Amino acid sequence: MSKQTVTRLFVGSLIAVVVGIVFAVVGVALAFASGAFVISGQDLTTVEPIRLTATAIVSITVGALGIIGGAIGQFVAWIGAVINTSKLEDKTWFILLLVLGLLSFGFIAMLVYVLAGPDGTRPIAEQRAFSGTPA
Repeated sequence: MSKQTVTRLFVGSLIAVVVGIVFAVVGVALAFASGAFVISGQDLTTVEPIRLTATAIVSITVGALGIIGGAIGQFVAWIGAVINTSKLEDKTWFILLLVLGLLSFGFIAMLVYVLAGPDGTRPIAEQRAFSGTPA
């Protein structure tokens, strides 16, 4: 998987997560504003079947599916980046992505990789020419 593909997948899945969060928040706000959720104390006791209940539930469901799909996309992009960087001579990026991903800092590592990381699918001579180091 090339760095361009990893970047597209990372950005696309990040957009999916953000849109999913927006849909979920809109659905919850709609449910509360319309009175579909009945709260007693700190607990949700009842969901009233009023006019906007189905719309709120659909919005929350679409949001949850977007968040789940985006999270899966983020994971696949991380796996692609780890495999991509394993092909490099210098294993620094590979170790960085692998360790930070396993320690639950994968988003930060992926963000840095997308912005400044090398592409392991390019030929070595092309990578050196691109980075300005002598062959």
